[in-house]
Amino acid sequence: MIVLWLLLGLIALLMITILIRTLRFRPLTEEPIAPVKTEADADEAARNLSALVRCRTVSHADSALDDEKEFIGLIALLPELFPNVYRVCGHEAVGSRGLLFRWKGSTDAAPLVLTAHYDVVPADERQWERPPFSGEIAEGMIHGRGTLDTKCTLSAVLTAAETLIKQGFTPARDVYFCFGGNEEVMGDGAARIVDTLEKRGVKPLMVVDEGGAIVTNVFPGVSQPCALIGVAEKGSVNYRLGAHAKGGHSSAPPSRTPVDRLAQACVDLRRKPFPFRTVKPALMLLNGLARYSTFAYRMIFANLWAFGPLLDAICRKSGGELNALFRTTVAYTVFHAGESANVLPADAEMTINVRVLPGESIEGTLVALHKKVRDPQTDITLLRGQGPSACSGTDGVGYALLRRTIGETYPGTLVSPYLMIAGSDARFYERICSHVYRFSGMALTAEERKMIHGANEQIPVSKQADTVRFFMRLMQNGCGSE
Repeated sequence: MIVLWLLLGLIALLMITILIRTLRFRPLTEEPIAPVKTEADADEAARNLSALVRCRTVSHADSALDDEKEFIGLIALLPELFPNVYRVCGHEAVGSRGLLFRWKGSTDAAPLVLTAHYDVVPADERQWERPPFSGEIAEGMIHGRGTLDTKCTLSAVLTAAETLIKQGFTPARDVYFCFGGNEEVMGDGAARIVDTLEKRGVKPLMVVDEGGAIVTNVFPGVSQPCALIGVAEKGSVNYRLGAHAKGGHSSAPPSRTPVDRLAQACVDLRRKPFPFRTVKPALMLLNGLARYSTFAYRMIFANLWAFGPLLDAICRKSGGELNALFRTTVAYTVFHAGESANVLPADAEMTINVRVLPGESIEGTLVALHKKVRDPQTDITLLRGQGPSACSGTDGVGYALLRRTIGETYPGTLVSPYLMIAGSDARFYERICSHVYRFSGMALTAEERKMIHGANEQIPVSKQADTVRFFMRLMQNGCGSE
């Protein structure tokens, strides 16, 4: 009986502890930010982006497939679209496709660095309702590849600078615009730009690159618009799985062909996912948004020590963005095997893309893959990739500037750091800056996020104008002008 009462007492204590922690896990008190009206020409913003989209700056894994004339054409187009930027800002080519602009400030304060890339992924025109490189403006939308990733950002940044220069604005600190042309294939364009800045002793106040956006209904139980600022990003690594045999006639297949072995490898990897882990940038997201969630979700997120296994099970079942926040993920992306319907393939190869959590490594992930796929006749080799980034803090001037600018441009929006599950050029800037943030300055719906790297990519004209306003205000806030 004593043991029973002791057990009941422990259960009661546990429940009280969970309840108290849940009740204390409430929204933080923050000073409200008043909206600021910033004027931008929506038609000009649309025309600029449309012109850039018409340049077929497609990056391929095999660079021999790239059409360099299209990249040269886009670079030649920029002075026509942004004449005042080219008149006022110093500009130079870095490497084969890197573009570096310096808008000189009136003081030697640490500079602001804004980045984007102007290369895009291929587009299968058969899947598009409108030609992917038409840049067509119709029914309030700008259509084409790059309207969301990330010619939209490049165009918005330069349109914002063009507008501010025409208004007579002079920044109090230098502003650098850094644009790469091979981000989509994990190229070295951004790294070369960082090399140049590092040699010149440039130490930015902060760096802002593509990544987070203002989204809705992406966090359980939170319905308010949320501005997610990427403070870190997962690694992106490609591995090849291969299996080999003698081949032969399809009328007498052996018990296991190379295709069977790779199919079993897929099953093994799906059945044995990488472990659930709460890394720092994901915890920062929970602390920023979970406080605004419903009571049930607040109870889970405020007591992960008790409900971690439950959240793990939810993530494994649901997959998607929530699952990617808490574990290294594996995606099967490319498969090659036979060429004839009645011939057994002698070789089968599969490429997998692994998004690696912070705290893990490329080499450690390879070891883990070998442990999950225990077939000695299935080879696993590293192709190429980049490990996870470092994590930027949120206690500096830069993050405060972003938060203020978001509040002024998009009133009523929650702001939170998060772990970016995709990749960007931002990681290269960690060599010269400890405050590197991934935020695109725009609001994106779930449908628009699915268009990134997909068919029918498009952005509303009004949304592109809002992005211009955001970057105008960010430069005004960050460079000492009201």
